[in-house]
Amino acid sequence: MNISDIFKHKKVSYSLEIFPPKKDSSYNVIYNTLLRLRGLPADYISVTYGAGGSLAQREKTVEIASLIRTNYHIEPVAHITCVNSTEQDVIQTLEKLKENQVMNLMVLRGDISPDAPPKDDFHYASDLADFIKKREPEFNLMGACYPEGHYQAASLEEDVQNLHHKIANGVTHLVTQLFFDNEAFYRFRDLATAQGIDVPIVAGIMPITSSRQIERTVALSGASVPAKLSRLFSKYANKPDALRDAGIFYAIEQIMDLVDNDIRGIHLYTMNNVETAYKISEAVQNVIMAENLS
Repeated sequence: MNISDIFKHKKVSYSLEIFPPKKDSSYNVIYNTLLRLRGLPADYISVTYGAGGSLAQREKTVEIASLIRTNYHIEPVAHITCVNSTEQDVIQTLEKLKENQVMNLMVLRGDISPDAPPKDDFHYASDLADFIKKREPEFNLMGACYPEGHYQAASLEEDVQNLHHKIANGVTHLVTQLFFDNEAFYRFRDLATAQGIDVPIVAGIMPITSSRQIERTVALSGASVPAKLSRLFSKYANKPDALRDAGIFYAIEQIMDLVDNDIRGIHLYTMNNVETAYKISEAVQNVIMAENLS
């Protein structure tokens, strides 16, 4: 199924994201995760690429995406990055994806690692999208966007303007980086609409459920932390169970507000945490279903 078709038939999509196991983790971990996610009402599940983009990591992404399609009968989306890839690397990955009938891709630049200098074949995700669409037009392409602006962009306005390049090169809809402030998302969406961005924009939501996750996620994403969420962090910093429940509740509130304000889709960054994914999905699925039936 072409993921872009979802938006022709649904007002609000609902999707999940998982990541391949670490080098020192058993594949049984991801198999068990997928088995337990099977009952959730996901329109698709995306599989990240992993830092560095090595051949082994690319193969893990393809393998897990194929598993999602064949064993769990949910449409997969495979992430594909270009910063550490040559054109030949991308061609080989596309061939493996086609062999496994994984035809929906999230095209990304990828993180630049000090241990792996970037290749020169592609500089931006829009370059990767253009290459894939010209060579293999049957793939459906999704792209990323940043409600508070990419850290390398001079301004949010410039960053939104750059989205036109992705769309012109074949991206059919956009998924945001995680954010905690819905008002920041609404400002971004209004700006995108004003600048002529007319593809569906899906909100990426990550529940914060531990102190360790707070430090890592906020530091890496650069997402602003609203006062309400900051108070939760402080109040329950030494009460892990309460912090977990408060983080889940905050994510549910975010999603409810977004649905009430005509979001086109919710993309839940699960961090492979099945219990959290279930609690959030169960809390919001009836509301999303009602929107899609209205």
